[in-house]
Amino acid sequence: MAHPAPPAPRPELPPVHGAVICVSAPCLVISPEHGQLTGHGMDGIYHSGRRLLSRCVLRVAGRDPVAVQGRSTGADRAAFTATVRTGAEAGPDPDIGVERVRHADGTERIVLRSFNARPLRLPVEVLLGTDLADLAAVAAGRAGPELPAGVHAAGLRWSTGDAQAVTTADPAPDDALASAGLLRWQLELQPGESRTIELRTTRSRTSRAPAGQVANPLADARAECDDPRAEAWFRTSVADLGALLLRDREEPADAFAAAGAPWRIGLAPAEALWAARMALPLGTGLAAATLRTLARTQTGGRGPDAGKIPGPLRGAGPQLPPGCTGTEATLAFPAVLAEARRWGLPEPEAEPLLPAAERCLDWLRSALGGDGFLADPDPGPRRCETQAHAHRAALLGADLLDAYGRPGGPEWREWAAALRARFRQRFWIDGPDGGRPAAALHPDGRPLPRLTGAAAHLLDAGLLGGGRLAPGLLDPVRAEQLARLLGAPAMDCGWGLRSMAVREPGHNPFGHRSGAVRPHESAVAVAGLAQSGFEKEAAALLRGLLDAAEGFGYRLPEMYAAEQRTAGSAPLPHPAACRPAAVAAAAGIHALAAAAGIRPDAPAGTVAVSPLPGAPLGALRLSGLRVAGEPFALRVSRLGLGMVEEAADALQLGG
Repeated sequence: MAHPAPPAPRPELPPVHGAVICVSAPCLVISPEHGQLTGHGMDGIYHSGRRLLSRCVLRVAGRDPVAVQGRSTGADRAAFTATVRTGAEAGPDPDIGVERVRHADGTERIVLRSFNARPLRLPVEVLLGTDLADLAAVAAGRAGPELPAGVHAAGLRWSTGDAQAVTTADPAPDDALASAGLLRWQLELQPGESRTIELRTTRSRTSRAPAGQVANPLADARAECDDPRAEAWFRTSVADLGALLLRDREEPADAFAAAGAPWRIGLAPAEALWAARMALPLGTGLAAATLRTLARTQTGGRGPDAGKIPGPLRGAGPQLPPGCTGTEATLAFPAVLAEARRWGLPEPEAEPLLPAAERCLDWLRSALGGDGFLADPDPGPRRCETQAHAHRAALLGADLLDAYGRPGGPEWREWAAALRARFRQRFWIDGPDGGRPAAALHPDGRPLPRLTGAAAHLLDAGLLGGGRLAPGLLDPVRAEQLARLLGAPAMDCGWGLRSMAVREPGHNPFGHRSGAVRPHESAVAVAGLAQSGFEKEAAALLRGLLDAAEGFGYRLPEMYAAEQRTAGSAPLPHPAACRPAAVAAAAGIHALAAAAGIRPDAPAGTVAVSPLPGAPLGALRLSGLRVAGEPFALRVSRLGLGMVEEAADALQLGG
């Protein structure tokens, strides 16, 4: 009897944790640390998911330059330094310096500098090639062979039936050999002289990909701190988030944050909303554009999905089936709109989004299960974080309805109160150590007794008017117990919050939902703990995130290994993580804003400042933020006292 063939294994994403990545969405460049694009693996210049150039190998005087350093110098650019020893002088010292500056838009500037005491005649070659493969094919190991090149006026070109790429050089090469993919120059260098070659790779013979694809709605804010690492973290977070902005194809004036590079330069609804929410201190423009973009995708009609924002399934680790990101996005929509109003979203932009928020709430009401909880997906587990998102949507949605004189606010508050009572009865698992929240309820009502980082969402209640926070799902006693659990070594690995406690069955320090640190979840925990008065635990997680940020050059990946921190250790990268990633970049903004404790109510003309006691990072100043559409700056002293330095004239300190 023949046995069925085993299912084909899923292709493994190639590791990119050691790569130097430049991004200005939809432009992307992935380079090895030595800077030579070899044509192997993920190396290449990409535009809109198409690899325009896979090989760009520089040779000077017949030699490969010796790599000295490769580093990111900005979200959209990187620099690679190398040296060459031509042999013109005796001794081991190199006599040619090579600096390559590569931009996400496909531009590369090569600077050759002579350290020789005599004039040099220097042959320089650049070997080029491409397969014009889709990024997905490259990631799956299915990229084709290099295509034959043709000579272009000042370089080379390649084409297939549906794509083409052109690399031009300035100055034009002395020789261009299409059969070898070779550009060649003979350069004369006097002692101390530099010569520059610029390469430009584009999708056509005439156009150059613009470096900035959208108007950046994010304020150019700054952080100043006794701990200078906080300044670098904040600056890099803002730059990375801006580099991931993409146009909505339907309405090009609207931008949203792509999920991350290199794998997910596209719209991921839940993550786009999380990034927009966490970036509200930089202005409401990104939130408004993201909400408009997602409102256009909202399911219409009268079916069971009416009002839902579509989203793909997302893996949840070994203990639970995949969750629906559409559920998370639908619940986030009214909450983000409500909080954007508090930060100053103008009424002419907010009010047109109200019908979409109401449809999200209508879907929530219709999707609630017979047990009074929201399954994700249905039928399936009732996840603890899903109930937290639903609770926040109800309370902040009620806030929205009241603000616009729409009916339903009191009913949604009653709905939320009933959910709180059910949650405290069914989701809390009592124990001699004080108990814990269940990670989920199975469809038959059995609790899943896992402690996960998703529990941090139970402390993220949301912002109401007058600087008040919405009530949380947990009562004060259980919130204190959860704070102790999140702050204990089983969850706080020293580099951030584990996505699952270290002693739980199935724990994997590299597991994206079963142990690894996810920076945005850690930032949610920092903010929730700080707002709930658990400053010790909040401060420890904040310092751990900052230390991890330093270990990653202040560009936090979407996840990294949750190995326990020890003396002299460093955070370990996850080989398949996006870096930069929108929610990881926004996490730096959210965590530092939480430390400052900014709680605006622009419609009421007030702003409250409630910094994290003890000033765990020392004195902190945030400037260039936006509240009520105007510049906002505040300072937190070393004693943890907050003072507003700049604000809109109509804003009063209060709350």
